[in-house]
Amino acid sequence: MTNRLGYFTIDTPDLGKAKAFYSSLLGWTFDDANSNPTYAHVLATGAAGEVAFGVRKGERKDFPNLYIQVDDIHAMCARVNALGGRASMPAQSDSGLSAVICDDQGVSLSLWQPAPGLVD
Repeated sequence: MTNRLGYFTIDTPDLGKAKAFYSSLLGWTFDDANSNPTYAHVLATGAAGEVAFGVRKGERKDFPNLYIQVDDIHAMCARVNALGGRASMPAQSDSGLSAVICDDQGVSLSLWQPAPGLVD
């Protein structure tokens, strides 16, 4: 598999306000079944090539948090470290495993290994 953008989040200090804002501005609807008190999953439209995303309570409000989809997150984290970057320990959620990484210049993004059956 080619590693591609698989997921992203937009961080916001107030999740409820962000949901109302983006719903009004862009017509986004939220998938309550795949959301929780600190994360609101945007309901997929089913369009070909659509990238999954959501709004998350957090402090990185200057830019979206991009998740690059990978097959083996542990191997990729080891490779980040070997190349002079830094990788956090992968965290487990219903959508799979994710880890924040920084490249060798301190630029951060995230890796995401989808849960089995979540993504084709």
